[in-house]
Amino acid sequence: MPYFITSTILFILGLIIIYWVHNQYHLDIVVTPKPPPNDAPLVSICIPARNEENNIRRCVEAALGQDYPNIEVIVLDDRSTDATLTQLTEIASRDSRLIPIHGSDLPVGWAGKPHALFQASAVACGEWLCFVDADTFLKPQAISSVYAKALETEADLFTVMNEQILGSFWEKVVMPLVMTALSVGFSPRKVNDPSRRDAIANGQFILIRRSVYDLIGGHEKVKDQIVEDKAISEQVKWNGHRLIVADGTQVVSTRMYTSLATMWEGWTKNIYLGLRDHPAMLLLGAFGATLALIAALFMPIWPLLGLAWYFKGGGWLAIGVIIKSLIVWGFLLYARIQVARGMKISAWYALTIPLGAGVFAAMMLTSAWKVISGEGVIWKGRTYHPE
Repeated sequence: MPYFITSTILFILGLIIIYWVHNQYHLDIVVTPKPPPNDAPLVSICIPARNEENNIRRCVEAALGQDYPNIEVIVLDDRSTDATLTQLTEIASRDSRLIPIHGSDLPVGWAGKPHALFQASAVACGEWLCFVDADTFLKPQAISSVYAKALETEADLFTVMNEQILGSFWEKVVMPLVMTALSVGFSPRKVNDPSRRDAIANGQFILIRRSVYDLIGGHEKVKDQIVEDKAISEQVKWNGHRLIVADGTQVVSTRMYTSLATMWEGWTKNIYLGLRDHPAMLLLGAFGATLALIAALFMPIWPLLGLAWYFKGGGWLAIGVIIKSLIVWGFLLYARIQVARGMKISAWYALTIPLGAGVFAAMMLTSAWKVISGEGVIWKGRTYHPE
């Protein structure tokens, strides 16, 4: 009977936790393709680029390929040591709407990306500023569609969650779990509620009114913030302006990483930089990731334990344990299959959850160690330490 009671408790907790984790991501506002507007104020697309020779051509050409009739594209080359600037110069020779800028040295007290966007925005002339990462690719209707939805929602800052392009095996194993974990960390409904202080933005794509950007002090206001997108969103919302986060998967896509090595470097950096000022939250996240790994490893063992008990005379109680374990396992697989389909990968990747949970737990623990030890991280040639 103790085994049966324990199994029942695990059964109830398992169903509740799986349901809760997979039902936090409510993007009620969806950007759908729209035609170009008749009244089209200038939109300045600002792209920071540091050693982005593998992405910058596709990113810039997609930005220049917008059906929105009134754009300029400003790319801040942030002291790249690869062919980024060479590619920009070649594209600019064919399209005068591209303005490549050679960035200055990083001043004391500034983080890299805020300084890059500060320089780009200083050159921009648009009524709207659109900040786009170099690994992000706009479909031709992106600016027209997002602009229309921003007007419809009366947004001052409009940001979208992009389609994540997953190519390699490890991306498909780890990224769905990472995105699920991130969805637990914030609620789009709370962000979109002007009565709440919750604020978040996706730095891969942000559209903001120039007047509001200047009013809050722009990136100079958040110059020392590594997670500058969240900091900007807080400045917008906390100063009484309208912040909207929406589903932009139909018009914007991003290829964040291309291998386990780049994903490891990127996410250990992102987790570290995002939570270095909150070590308690980082440790809690690492503990939670470890528990998730333990749970993922235990899930296949659970029905086997029930089966072993049955052969030892457990009878109908053992059968009950087996049935409950299979229900929880099936419910988890169903939830992960829905995530896989949403990210446009094979449903079979739902079976890799123990492997993905292991890598994710290792990334969380590594980031926690970098904070506790003071080791810091190196990202694109710059070292960041906890303060």
